[in-house]
Amino acid sequence: MKEEQDFIQRLISKETKEAAFKELLQLYKERLYWHIRHIVKSHDDADDVLQNTFIKVHRSIHNFKGDSKLFSWMYRIATNESITHINKNSKRLQLSSEDYQNHAINNLKADVYFEGDDIKIQLQKAIATLPYKQRLVFNMRYFEDIKYKNMVEILETSEGALKASYHIAVKKIEAFLTKN
Repeated sequence: MKEEQDFIQRLISKETKEAAFKELLQLYKERLYWHIRHIVKSHDDADDVLQNTFIKVHRSIHNFKGDSKLFSWMYRIATNESITHINKNSKRLQLSSEDYQNHAINNLKADVYFEGDDIKIQLQKAIATLPYKQRLVFNMRYFEDIKYKNMVEILETSEGALKASYHIAVKKIEAFLTKN
């Protein structure tokens, strides 16, 4: 924890901010990219949201209170930026956020960065049928292997609720895949 506090001080200090921020980028950009990508689906959208996330982190690091780990705080920002992106684009296209998610999944095959087959597309369609919170919990646990204790900080809910959400999500996905 002392190391993280020192790192945060380096991120805040005018003399060390830029070097520390480059280090922060190297440490977290790939993990945050995939977290965002599982939410927004498209590579280009994920890149945009990732950039917005790091801009927000850069501008707001002095507001970080240390109530959670830096990683959790950044994940929360990335999650909120992803939601904002989906809401803004669904509004622009005059679609519900669910319809927008289906639109994004249907465009996955055209995404040159998507390395999947029909089974992965079916899985994405199944995930899209979940309520938003279950979708987030499933993605974080299944794709990113984030521990429940870390999800508690990121999503600000209890471990029991997270485990229940994941269990229900798995059952719904199994039912969807069996039916389709």
